[in-house]
Amino acid sequence: MVVTLYGSDLSSTTLSVALVMWECNVPYKFVSIDMTKYEHKTPEYKEKQPFGCVPYIDDDGFILFESRAICRYLCRKYADRGGRALFPFDDLRAFARVEQGCSIETTTFDRACLAIFTERVYKQWQGIPGDEELYKQAEAQFSEKLDVYEKILGKQKYMGGDTFTLADLFHIPYASRLKRMSGCDFLESAKWPKVTRWYNEITSRASFQANKDGVKAYSQ
Repeated sequence: MVVTLYGSDLSSTTLSVALVMWECNVPYKFVSIDMTKYEHKTPEYKEKQPFGCVPYIDDDGFILFESRAICRYLCRKYADRGGRALFPFDDLRAFARVEQGCSIETTTFDRACLAIFTERVYKQWQGIPGDEELYKQAEAQFSEKLDVYEKILGKQKYMGGDTFTLADLFHIPYASRLKRMSGCDFLESAKWPKVTRWYNEITSRASFQANKDGVKAYSQ
């Protein structure tokens, strides 16, 4: 049975799951949830995802939510299709490096982007003016984080080592939307050439190029 992904193009985490399935050549159906109509808050939806968030998957009756958990699950299930390369769970040290990179994305990159998007994007969606001072603070904090990224990427090609892994893939949704949606172009700045090189490489992958304008179902 084909995996079904329930999510939204407004959701960065929905894109993360889609990218893993494209990278692993996993056919799936995509059911678009209209978050502007609060379809993710209906009782029917919350029977599957009790927090009323997106995405979740239905894998032949197996329901799983939380995007990072879904991505790790898919990598384990489809290890021989590319999942092991994304998530090298058989090699303890390689696994640890990837988990380190994933943790950096969750605790550092994601939080910095969220602060920027809150003031420039999310508040506007709610009809609330963004706070320019908070935005400037968020930009300054993000700049400090990228100084560290520049050092890390000066020692290795990707965030999890020298090959593309989940540690990089998890960065793509927010990274690819920064300039387009918030006006922040730090990832293409001459100040951080190694970050720019990394950003250009991870966003040039076929999986992202196929989904950059909206999540697409995949079939072989």
